[in-house]
Amino acid sequence: MKKFIPLVVVAMHFALAASFAQTKVDTSAYRSRKLKVDEVNLVSGYYQQDGNNSAVTGGIGTEHLTDLANTINIKLSRYSRNPNIKHHFGFELGVDTYTSASSDKIDPTTISSASSSDVRIYPSLSWGIENEAKRTRFDITASASTEYDYQSFGGAIGFTKSSADKNLEFNIKAQAFLDTWKVILPIELRNSPQDNHQSSPRNSFSVFMSLSKIISKNFQMVFATEPGYQEGLLATKYQRVYFTDNTLKSENLPGSRYKLPLSVRANYFFGDKFIVRSFYRFYTDNWGIRGHSAELELPIKITPFFSLSPFYRFYAQNQSQYFAPFRQHTLAQTYFTSDYDLSKFDSNFFGAGLRFAPPKGLFNVSRIKTAEIRYGYYKRTNGLNANILSLAVGFK
Repeated sequence: MKKFIPLVVVAMHFALAASFAQTKVDTSAYRSRKLKVDEVNLVSGYYQQDGNNSAVTGGIGTEHLTDLANTINIKLSRYSRNPNIKHHFGFELGVDTYTSASSDKIDPTTISSASSSDVRIYPSLSWGIENEAKRTRFDITASASTEYDYQSFGGAIGFTKSSADKNLEFNIKAQAFLDTWKVILPIELRNSPQDNHQSSPRNSFSVFMSLSKIISKNFQMVFATEPGYQEGLLATKYQRVYFTDNTLKSENLPGSRYKLPLSVRANYFFGDKFIVRSFYRFYTDNWGIRGHSAELELPIKITPFFSLSPFYRFYAQNQSQYFAPFRQHTLAQTYFTSDYDLSKFDSNFFGAGLRFAPPKGLFNVSRIKTAEIRYGYYKRTNGLNANILSLAVGFK
């Protein structure tokens, strides 16, 4: 299974090269263009949350967590000898550092990187080939992610096709993530040192499809869906579950999960200074969750080089059939969790972004084209709340 994605990537590369080679173009008058840096993006984000429904301690206790994330994204391109063929290259590297008071309760007798804090590193590489005459593009992406107890390898293959007038575009992307994570049990449930060193797979597969349509010069819509399937160890084994008789067990969930989100996005441009961006998504899965998301963002151009973007997002979901709060599960149940991510709740997320794009570059540095600061406050009806602050800088 692990060799499947690399083999597909190699096979797809040669198949695409062969298909484009069939287009006969007199290239004697052309030379390959040099590799060009299209853009470089730096993004930093700070996330801090608090709550009192930690799944690590059975649905009660602190959920305090902080996370500092930094990513760099580099996009390059060059034309081949065929002037209609353009190659795209991408590299991204992300590093997250988090501390978690709730995870430290896995083994309260010790403080270690396995429980109280960790670092996640996730690089990715992408390659795309675009035929500007045929308005098609193929993309291949390979990614990895590693932290103390979790390793992931991913791959994706995508195809995009635009209409002759470029008012209609179809996109499809197949993705696979092959993960392995260390089974860490709560300290009370370990019978031997070996109980904390086993590994189990978790694989995720999805197909993203979207259709975008320019209705008029001011109105655009996008319809999208991303059916997905997961298999393997889907339970988080260090999360405790307490039963009505005070029996303690490790979380147990089915070994497979189907997901189906359906979404629509609509953007309307009121002249040059005001935009309405709206979004709705319906979500369902075979664990019994049904969710609805609605979002509205209103970018306002204060000056030609400065804009303000207030936003609001509402989400509501019902309860999974496997969820119950602290000490409300019965021993007759096969699957059980007290993870409040699977509970019934509503959430509100609101904030604003500030974007700067001066013509001479930020601080008169021509290479620094854009800078954006965004802040959001998130709150659930079950008490979880979070603050999110991000900074993005774009170079060209």
